[in-house]
Amino acid sequence: MKKIIRLTLFVSVICAMFTMTSCSYNSMVSAEENTESAWSEVQNQYQRRADLVPNLVNTVKGYAAHEKSTFEAVTEARTKASSINLTVDDLTEENLEKFQKAQDELGSTLSRLMAVAEAYPDLKANENFMDLQAQLEGTENRIAVARRNFNEAAQSYNTLIRKFPAIITAKIFGFKKKAYFQAAAGAETAPTVSFE
Repeated sequence: MKKIIRLTLFVSVICAMFTMTSCSYNSMVSAEENTESAWSEVQNQYQRRADLVPNLVNTVKGYAAHEKSTFEAVTEARTKASSINLTVDDLTEENLEKFQKAQDELGSTLSRLMAVAEAYPDLKANENFMDLQAQLEGTENRIAVARRNFNEAAQSYNTLIRKFPAIITAKIFGFKKKAYFQAAAGAETAPTVSFE
């Protein structure tokens, strides 16, 4: 009789552990899929911005042909930013930092291109330029939303794989922490504005 009770208890414990592991595993898979989906959206928005760059450069070139160094810098930054392709499995702190640095460089050169455009009133009145500028502004907003959504998905996933008893399942099946987008260096300091 004692053997039957022990065997029943042993089988019950094994079944409970199997149920907990399978539930944890399935939850982790769902959270990882959400993170992958959010990362894909980030990449889509950055690609949308990269696709707008050639049209924007060509439009500005027609009005400001002597700004060659700016055009070259934008083109080079676009190429560099487009060359870094990460999957969700590659999202280490180091890789995400490289990706973000390239994207920030492209954003910086686009800002310089827009500053060039300010010097040409005819260009600022050009309907094609105005449309491209509006699309670029909308894309920058979409990038910000996609990055926020990715960080939220990554946080949910990272939290899930660190909780007990799910951490055991995460270690067994190789679920690893995902990196987050961080604010740009210096973003915590408010800019100084002077009207002198």
